[in-house]
Amino acid sequence: MLKYKGYTGVVQFDDEAMIFHGEVIGLRDVITFRGTTPDEIKLEFERSIDGYLDWCNELGQEPEKPFQNSKI
Repeated sequence: MLKYKGYTGVVQFDDEAMIFHGEVIGLRDVITFRGTTPDEIKLEFERSIDGYLDWCNELGQEPEKPFQNSKI
C-alpha cells in the first residue's frame, strides 16, 4: 500500500503487460495510476493525488476525504 496526504493506494502487478496499476481506496471518486517500476508507480500515485486536489480546487469543490473506519 502507498500513503500520501492522507490517501491510500493499492497496487497490483500485471505480469502479462509488465505494468503496475493502482487505485486510491476509501473514496467514491475514482483515482487510478500506473507505472512500470516501483519508483514510477509511487511517483504516479502522488501525481494522481496532487492532480485530484488541484482539479477539486479549480472546480471550487472540497476534495473527498478518505473513509476511515475508527473501529480498526
